Amino acid sequence: MKPLVTVGICVRNGERLLRNAVDSIINQDFPSEQLQIIFVDDGSEDSTPKIISQYVSKLGDRAKFFRSSWKGLGYARNLIVNNADGEYILFVDADEVLTSNYLKAQIDLLENNPEVGVTAGIFKTVTGNLILNLEIIPYIVNQRNYLKPKSFIWKTDKLIGTGGTTFRVKALRQVKGFDERIKGSSEDTDLVLRIKKAGWLIRPNMAELYELHGGLSKPNELWKKYFWYGYGCQRTIQKTREAFSLPRMTPVAGLVAGVFYSFPAYKFLHQKQVFLLPLHFGLKLTAWTCGFMKGQIQRSK
Repeated sequence: MKPLVTVGICVRNGERLLRNAVDSIINQDFPSEQLQIIFVDDGSEDSTPKIISQYVSKLGDRAKFFRSSWKGLGYARNLIVNNADGEYILFVDADEVLTSNYLKAQIDLLENNPEVGVTAGIFKTVTGNLILNLEIIPYIVNQRNYLKPKSFIWKTDKLIGTGGTTFRVKALRQVKGFDERIKGSSEDTDLVLRIKKAGWLIRPNMAELYELHGGLSKPNELWKKYFWYGYGCQRTIQKTREAFSLPRMTPVAGLVAGVFYSFPAYKFLHQKQVFLLPLHFGLKLTAWTCGFMKGQIQRSK
C-alpha cells in the first residue's frame, strides 16, 4: 500500500535525542501501513547513523535512509521531498517529541481543507527548564494569534517553521522545494513564504508537541543558538526581506518585544515565568545582532 504520509527526519549529531523523536512517530495513533519515514543524516560524527540503521532495519520497506556530507538543511530536506511516496510530508527534528494524536490532527486538517498547503501544531512547555520554556512560549503566542489582524505590536507575519510542520507535497513541489543555496538558517522561512505566495493557505492547529531545541537549558546555549541564526541568515535576508524587520531584531527591540509577549503569554498559560521574557529576548537578540554583524563583515571583505 502506498503511504499517505512521509515523515522526514533530517539530523546531524543527534544521538542524545533522536530515539525519543522516532519512538514518538512510531507510536502515533495512525495506521502504520500509511506511514513512511525517511531519514537523512547530514554528516554526523557520532552514533546517529548507527541509531538510524537500527530503526531502518526494524521498519523495513516503510523506511528510507540517505546520507550526505554537510550540504545544509535545504539539500537534506529536498532529499526527502524528492523521495517521498506520501501525499503529505511531516518534518520532525531530532529534538522534537510528538504527542500520540499529533499526526492524525495534521492529516485530518489537510484532508478536509484542500486549500491549505502547510499546517503545524503547538508547542508544550516542559517542567523544570526555564530557558527552554522562555524560548518556546513566544511560539505558542504566535500560533494562537496567527489569524488575528496585524497591529503595531504584531506587525510582521510570524511564519510557521519546518520542525513539526506538515506540508502538502503538491505545494512543496509546485515551488520546487527548498532553496539549496541557503546553507545557513531560515531556509524554512523562505519556503513557507514561497508556498504562501503561490496561493496556498497556512494554518496552525492545536495538536501538541514538545520542541526541546537540542536540549537547550542554559543562557550560553541560547547565545550560541542565536549567534548562529544571525550569522547564518545572510542569504535569506537578502532574498526575502519581507520576512525580517531588522530594527525589530535589535537588543532594545528584544526587550520591548519581551514585554509585549509577556501579557498574552500569561493569559494563555498562567505561568509567572513569562515575565522574564524581556530579559530572554534581550539576550538572544544581542546574540543575533552580533552574529549578523559578523556575517555582514565577512560578506563585505
